[in-house]
Amino acid sequence: MPTDDPYVLDPAGHDIRAEGAQLRARGPVTKVILPGDVPAWSISSHTLLEQLLTDPRVSKDPRQHWPRFIAGKITPEWPLYAWVSVTNMFTAYGSDHRRLRRLVTPAFTARRTAQLLPRVERIVASVLDDLPGAVIDGVVDLRQHFAYVIPTLVITELMGVPEGSIAVGIRACIDNIFNTGLGPEDAAANHHATYHLLNDLIDYRRRKPGNDLTSYLIASGDSNESLTETEVVDTLLLIIAAGHETTVNLLDNAVYALLTSPDQLHLVRTGKVTWTDVIEESLRVDAPVAHLPLRYAVEDITVAGTTILKGDAILASYAAAGQDPEHHGPSAGVFDATREIKDHLAFGYGVHYCLGAPLARMEAATALPTLFQRFPSLALARSAARIEPVPSLISNGHRSLPATLDPVEAGT
Repeated sequence: MPTDDPYVLDPAGHDIRAEGAQLRARGPVTKVILPGDVPAWSISSHTLLEQLLTDPRVSKDPRQHWPRFIAGKITPEWPLYAWVSVTNMFTAYGSDHRRLRRLVTPAFTARRTAQLLPRVERIVASVLDDLPGAVIDGVVDLRQHFAYVIPTLVITELMGVPEGSIAVGIRACIDNIFNTGLGPEDAAANHHATYHLLNDLIDYRRRKPGNDLTSYLIASGDSNESLTETEVVDTLLLIIAAGHETTVNLLDNAVYALLTSPDQLHLVRTGKVTWTDVIEESLRVDAPVAHLPLRYAVEDITVAGTTILKGDAILASYAAAGQDPEHHGPSAGVFDATREIKDHLAFGYGVHYCLGAPLARMEAATALPTLFQRFPSLALARSAARIEPVPSLISNGHRSLPATLDPVEAGT
């Protein structure tokens, strides 16, 4: 296909790595087609993406800067609608972004994150205690029973989500937000269900306020701190979604990398590399978010010999940029925890850098070594070739991660 024809992105993300290689081969900035025939520019160069993420001529606010959204052509039937329609710091621009981020930042300070460590340690210990009980025919799904459950418990506790129908419903809705293969009716239904559940959570915490982020945001809105009811709801959605899927995929991909690279696992077990090395290399080589919708050109921008016109949508292709050989060398696609330079954009860059990055790193630094210490004979129960990706062009992980545990611990 000629490189001037748009590249149609796979909504199901069947092979994120191969897709990233094809995007890079077309150039650092290339035309792509998102689900629903929505055009955008994919940025697959680490250097160029870093540049655009800090460029004031690039906005995240579709209401000001995306003509297609302003014209009403982007509706809840679009599977990526929740990613662009929310009213929170994720889609804010300029002073609005600074205002919204300032209100949320206190919940994610280094001190606040450190205070969560004992609770994270208890959650990890409890999850690993339960892991042998999830074994069926000698196999346990580490994505479902390890990588998924730990971040879910951490973020729902941080947000003050009560156990029961609200928690179960929110988890299902967030999973569907990342499922970019949903049809129009299912996408619209999930959008409606998500907001219904978030409003249920707000109603619950208004009746029973606690020492949690939902109660904090409600109080901020009620005290006239320039936080509207819509911004409260959409900020909850952002924090729950970002604090859930990103860390799930970080844990999933790190475990997968170590179990498919015995030499790397040996290095970390013998102390020749650290768990921090493992975490950062996993974030680099397999960014938990493959493509992040969307940004928009505030004015015409010429980069790498290509002009992105005012109002054009821009897609940050983090997975492709993480394996950019121009930045990471010819072995960019190889997981190597000994790599000296592991810088990456997996948590974004610039003013929209992920506030929850320290929490995600702390969860991984707690969960990964504990898992491998508890189950020293941990191994994949299926060949790597048979482990399927999660169906999404956004979420970059595995549908399941079948493994066998240490025979003694698993009681086999």
